[in-house]
Amino acid sequence: MKPQGTLLLTRREVAALLTIEECIKAVENAFKLYGEGKTAPPGILGIHAYDGGFHIKAGLLEVGRNYFVAKTNANFPQNPLRFGLPTIQGIIIVCDAENGYPLAVMDSIEITILRTGAATAVAAKYLARADSHVATICGCGNQGRIQLLALDKVLPIERIFAFDQDAKRALQFADDMSSALHITAQVAPNLRKAVGDSDVCVTCTTARQYFLRKEDVEPGTFIAAVGADNADKQELDPKLLASSKVVVDILDQCATIGDLHHALAAGLMTRENVHAELGEIVAGKKAGRTSQDEITIFDSTGMALQDAAAAAIVYEKARQNGNGRMIDFAAVE
Repeated sequence: MKPQGTLLLTRREVAALLTIEECIKAVENAFKLYGEGKTAPPGILGIHAYDGGFHIKAGLLEVGRNYFVAKTNANFPQNPLRFGLPTIQGIIIVCDAENGYPLAVMDSIEITILRTGAATAVAAKYLARADSHVATICGCGNQGRIQLLALDKVLPIERIFAFDQDAKRALQFADDMSSALHITAQVAPNLRKAVGDSDVCVTCTTARQYFLRKEDVEPGTFIAAVGADNADKQELDPKLLASSKVVVDILDQCATIGDLHHALAAGLMTRENVHAELGEIVAGKKAGRTSQDEITIFDSTGMALQDAAAAAIVYEKARQNGNGRMIDFAAVE
């Protein structure tokens, strides 16, 4: 049957159609399919711009039906101060991979936030100690919030430390998340002590020089490095990666734009030193955590299949519920 048009969905509509629980489940399945070799490797293109940059991530994913999903995102860290705009903004295009028809165009912000947190939750499920209950969150913006909410779905989090260059934002984060999750939350007195007292540490900042050092991290810690999504960003000491069990979302991406990139450039690691891609672990091809004392690191650069998995949920629910509006881009009248 010929499609009736392309579905348009705003950020508010996307947010109402996707929960973190649904996203975690969908993202885990996407990693599993990739690890099993049941979907093609996703693609990425990055272009630098003044004070920011653009990237395109695209992939094919069969979940009920065969989808092609492409996301174009802009990342401009100065936006909130200079223009009152989000740091990250963009759109996602969902197409029928059988005939190429554009099924939907939707705002990307909520999906990007949720699928990034979801990937950390999936990694924590396999790489963190099961009894992990103390976490440090470095970077107390929207991504820091969803990272903690996602971790809370897979680990028994009872206490958190909030770390941010903006002390007021860290304090607000601690207050908000304490109320939302009914946990003990406080601003980190200093990063080294907070991380040393934690089972889990998430870094989701825009740092361009590493701030988490090898000597800051105790045996048994799980680290999710989320902020480095281009070659100029860096959060982790290369020596920390070299001395830990490193798991990546996509090896080629992380070797180019993740924290792994800096360890490779320093000559402290080779690609062969990377333990696994997360999909290999989810698919059961390689082990996750194998001891209580090993330090595990998830280098998360963002995989297009995460976007595809989340966007497919949003599209299907929108169709069922009658959300959004339809437009025929190919109409000539």
